[in-house]
Amino acid sequence: MTKDFLTGISDISGGSGYESSAAGYIKKEFEKYSTDVTVDGHYNVTARKTQCGCKWVVPKVLICAHMDEVSLMVKSVDENGFIKVVTNGGMDTRLFPGLEVIVHGKRDVRGVFGSKPPHIQKPDEANKSISLEDMYIDTGLENASDVISIGDIITYDSPMTELGSTYIMGKAMDDRAGVAIMLAAIRELEKLRYNADVYFAATVQEELGTKGATMVANRIAPDIGIAIDVTHGCTPDAGVSTGNTVPMDKGISITVGPNIHEKLCEKLINVAEENNIDYVIEANPRPTGTDARALQVSGAGVPSLLLSIPLRYMHTPCEVINPKTVDTAGKLLALFIASLGEDWKQWTSY
Repeated sequence: MTKDFLTGISDISGGSGYESSAAGYIKKEFEKYSTDVTVDGHYNVTARKTQCGCKWVVPKVLICAHMDEVSLMVKSVDENGFIKVVTNGGMDTRLFPGLEVIVHGKRDVRGVFGSKPPHIQKPDEANKSISLEDMYIDTGLENASDVISIGDIITYDSPMTELGSTYIMGKAMDDRAGVAIMLAAIRELEKLRYNADVYFAATVQEELGTKGATMVANRIAPDIGIAIDVTHGCTPDAGVSTGNTVPMDKGISITVGPNIHEKLCEKLINVAEENNIDYVIEANPRPTGTDARALQVSGAGVPSLLLSIPLRYMHTPCEVINPKTVDTAGKLLALFIASLGEDWKQWTSY
């Protein structure tokens, strides 16, 4: 189910601020498990799951994962089909020459990033990275402006595929893999008894500053916030020993640091250990730059957690994850929610 969802959602365009298509797809997935699914004016999609057989006030839990992806926007277009662009989110433009993309105009148009080839570069150009201003997308279209307009969104042309027998790769795994974790958690909750009011939110515009999570958190005013995002998986040139990456096959990453509520994190780790669920600990002394930051400082302040799936090659057309981690993280989330009993407030205070 995880691979099927990621195959479908990865191909959909959803640049930051332009998430309507992705929101529609996710809404249909949420509706398989909840009759209370809403989409707000900015396309944040929220599904509510609640179950209570107790006499005490249950916690309101908000779980967020963002649906938007890094993208580009058309800055100008000429009649010969050449397009100048600006980035919409953080991207490494050194990767662009030769990169295949899709321009989402009046219809989808395939294109490729072009630039002056090395054979005709001047000596002082050969040893420099090509700036985005000196690149263009070649669509091969005549009268391109009939189809493409300034402001149209451009995404990577990179369908999801399997990488060996363990991994999958494609665009927008950051953070639609997080949305897949929420769906896995919902499926697990269907098997459990729990006392909580749980909101699952696929948020918008995280890549531009956690804007969607801010909107949703202020609307719902949760007692507990949980963000799901991605973190850097280890590679031969950036191993675990550097402290900047985590293993791809050791489970979900649980963040510790000032953005994270210490006692709530302790409880999450206890649940993982009691149920023999693999995890790694990742230290982050900064605000994390994820939806967890928006959750923590919303309203009067929300005790928050951050779970991150290890991912290689972040913000590239070929982001790599281990789908097994999606399912185990979903199970951990569901068991954590089910573990919240009458004493839940002791875990959200100091």
